[in-house]
Amino acid sequence: MRLDERLRAVAAMVPFGCRVADIGSDHAYLAMILRMERKAVKVIATDKNAGPCEAARRTLAVVGLANEIPVRQGDGLFALAPGEVDTVCVCGMGGELILSILENAPHILAELERLILQPMSDIPLLRRWLYGNHWHITAESLAEAEGRLYTIMAAEPGEEPMPPDGMLLIGPCLWRDRPSHLRRYIGELLERRRRAMAGMARSETAMGTEKYRIIRQEIEFLEASLKW
Repeated sequence: MRLDERLRAVAAMVPFGCRVADIGSDHAYLAMILRMERKAVKVIATDKNAGPCEAARRTLAVVGLANEIPVRQGDGLFALAPGEVDTVCVCGMGGELILSILENAPHILAELERLILQPMSDIPLLRRWLYGNHWHITAESLAEAEGRLYTIMAAEPGEEPMPPDGMLLIGPCLWRDRPSHLRRYIGELLERRRRAMAGMARSETAMGTEKYRIIRQEIEFLEASLKW
């Protein structure tokens, strides 16, 4: 079993020797590789629903890890005990859902040393929440899988200044490190906003809204960012 580039990028951000939980593990591919490569000393796979938990158990049985990686059914971080792990991965969910998973279990979140997040949407919203809730982003990467770009970020506890809106949009660490996919990523962000603006431009009412003004500002920022 091989991980795609998305999950490989997630695994690359997991610290060696950590105790990690994969929240929403699905088939447990990430949990499997973290233990097979001995990157983590303890791995827990969780999912909210019974079907994915059974799929995870089958995966782990095939590779002989059924006795090493517990699979737990539970809602978000509530499948964990405080202090049981120091690292949590939450991948393949919308940013708003990831935010709510973190926000709803402060007793678990307070004991963590690293979050590794791969949101599918609402990425600026998630970045803003992290900086506004005593976390900050320490690393970000872009990974391509099946023709799509995915954003992966690592966050750690600690107060850091809130990045400007434009950096919340692009990603402060992506902008700092300029990975090879960054121009394409910014171009895709720009194209989505141009389409949204074109749709709103058909209505004078929509053009008078705060949302329209924000989208126009974001377009201007992204166009300027492509000139580096």
